Amino acid sequence: MATPGIIEIVDVKKQYRVESETLQVLGGISLSIAPGEFLSVVGVSGCGKSTLLRLIIGLDQDYEGEIRVGGAVVRGTSLERGIVFQDHRLFPWLTVRENVGLGLINSSWSEAEKKQTVQEHIELVGLAGFEGAYPHQLSGGMAQRAAIARGLVNRPSILLLDEPFGALDALTRSNLQQELQRIWQAEKISMVLVTHDVEEAVFLGDRVVVLQARPGRIERVVTVDVAHPRDRDDPRLKALVGEVRDAIVDQPGSGSRLVINDRH
Repeated sequence: MATPGIIEIVDVKKQYRVESETLQVLGGISLSIAPGEFLSVVGVSGCGKSTLLRLIIGLDQDYEGEIRVGGAVVRGTSLERGIVFQDHRLFPWLTVRENVGLGLINSSWSEAEKKQTVQEHIELVGLAGFEGAYPHQLSGGMAQRAAIARGLVNRPSILLLDEPFGALDALTRSNLQQELQRIWQAEKISMVLVTHDVEEAVFLGDRVVVLQARPGRIERVVTVDVAHPRDRDDPRLKALVGEVRDAIVDQPGSGSRLVINDRH
């Protein structure tokens, strides 16, 4: 397993050109994420949640400010940073074992090491017995488990999760939240979750960062000082859900609810 490094986000600003207009998406984000911390990021649609994740993973270099992981400036993607999207993005012609193994395609490990690590991570996400199944033979939740295994298989120090359960039904979502909590405790790596679901953010996160509406800035950081594993009916969590929700709803122009489709 890679040694988790501190993530330092220093005065990050990001803008897009839309026709002849300049759209300021992030307006100066500064934040440190401790090694092994689970950080949740919430906010209304368009506040820059997913954009921030893209910058951390290294998919976009066109921004102001600096992002460092373990003291090194992020310049492009790295095996040290895994990512899981809302869409599982499994290749339909590959089995679960083969899809998870794609995470090791650039690894220098031996074939025996790769095989063992793939199997360990299939078991970690609860898919033992489905190694030979194809994506169309899996439920949505099972496919997302495979995607998580693929994101973890090369043992990154950081796993970034962009609305990973947003397309799932409520019961499957709840079950996978429990599973992700277990996996995070087992892997002991940093995780950064972008979500529109306030209850999910509080249930999983050590801290919850609330981004205000465009241009995205940090409105509030709420510490979730409740030991893991957690009970979602814990009154302390329910109180924090209310606090986070109020911080979002009280923003000018935010409306009374979170919108799911955050494209920026």
